[in-house]
Amino acid sequence: MKRLLALLATCATVLGLTAAVSPPQATAAATGCTVEYTVTSQWQGGFQAGVKVTNLGAPATGWTLAFALPDAGQKVTQGWNATWSQSGSGVTAVGLDWNRTLATGAAVDLGFAGSFTGANPKPTAFTLNGVACTGALEEPTPDPDAGTPVDVNGQLHVCGVNLCNQYDRPVQLRGMSTHGIQWFSQCYNAASLDALANDWKSDLLRIAMYVQEDGYETDPAGFTSRVNGLVDEAEARGMYALIDFHTLTPGDPNVNLDRAKTFFASVAARNAGKKNVIYEIANEPNGVSWSAIKSYAEQVIPVIRAADPDAVVIVGTRGWSSLGVSDGSDENEIVDNPVNATNLMYAFHFYAASHKDSYRATVSRAASRLPLFVTEFGTVSATGGGAMDQASTTAWLDLLDQLKISYANWTYSDAPESSAAFRPGTCEGGDYSSGGVLTESGALLKNRISTPDSFPTS
Repeated sequence: MKRLLALLATCATVLGLTAAVSPPQATAAATGCTVEYTVTSQWQGGFQAGVKVTNLGAPATGWTLAFALPDAGQKVTQGWNATWSQSGSGVTAVGLDWNRTLATGAAVDLGFAGSFTGANPKPTAFTLNGVACTGALEEPTPDPDAGTPVDVNGQLHVCGVNLCNQYDRPVQLRGMSTHGIQWFSQCYNAASLDALANDWKSDLLRIAMYVQEDGYETDPAGFTSRVNGLVDEAEARGMYALIDFHTLTPGDPNVNLDRAKTFFASVAARNAGKKNVIYEIANEPNGVSWSAIKSYAEQVIPVIRAADPDAVVIVGTRGWSSLGVSDGSDENEIVDNPVNATNLMYAFHFYAASHKDSYRATVSRAASRLPLFVTEFGTVSATGGGAMDQASTTAWLDLLDQLKISYANWTYSDAPESSAAFRPGTCEGGDYSSGGVLTESGALLKNRISTPDSFPTS
């Protein structure tokens, strides 16, 4: 990221209540649904709740969720991931442009804050487009051939311009990045990682280990141990672990060349027998030429290869890993002067509200010439703050899906910035799944990541 992330305090966007809400014009009737209602936190006179709605019937193009609050003293004060309104005890939540289509079996995570003066009982009667949500999710029939992302794909490698699995077929990994583990280690515990693997159905955990900014340089042994511990946690849950040597300030990775050699010699030797490890050797080079980045890579990669000859290595690119676009260049400088190594990919980063058509055009061109991996992206501006740009984010994710380019979203954290997946304070509790704890960005990403993978095995 192009700033000291831990010091920013951009609040997540919260949707206010409207006086009245009309149902969407194009609405297909739902024929069954189920609702999970969770009070995620409660205090004197107030509470926060998450509402997860799963459509069990026909696809709904536009939806309205309705329910009644059982106690006269209960009021919805603000809500998110829908347009909320209340009349008397009746509450409605109407889908937004980015989540208004609800396919059969699809779920949407909503949340709201409320007040109460007496008791705070949970509502029990919910309807989706007028149909009572009394259905139950069917237990899926076990598939003996199914497994975790690592079970299915095994050791990854680069084939042509693609990331490929053990069957030599192109795959796309979709996952989340931690924030700096020196600041947000409380967000990466058994409960949060279980949620990431099982509820979010993430393929990938990117482990962001800052080098400066109170990071690795302050305690090399301690940070190396923390990274290895998260690699093990990801492995235990069948996720790939992307070890990110998060160089940012200074922007020239050669400043940290000796540290990089020491760190990667250690983690590569320790994790060489694992199938789930990917190495990202320089996060966002900036203020430095491509030739200097290439020189750094050609000194660090042999250190990794000496211990772990098979793992995929990702190299950061010029202009904060923009393939040089943010510095007025493009992918040709890499195509004409590639890193002299094999099993190698190049990093691309974007922030959807700041980086739009010209950046997408570069990725579209470059993807046919270079193996690309989006190791970090955000739904907001390059500062990590501001409103989520739903249109640009969707355009980006659709493009990455089309090109089978893997990605990790910034960030799986409750940082006080709108790029975070969780609302502030979430990591002090144990709920990492309900709509009540997700920001607008977190809800969108969870909906995208949790859709089924289609990993080819033949």
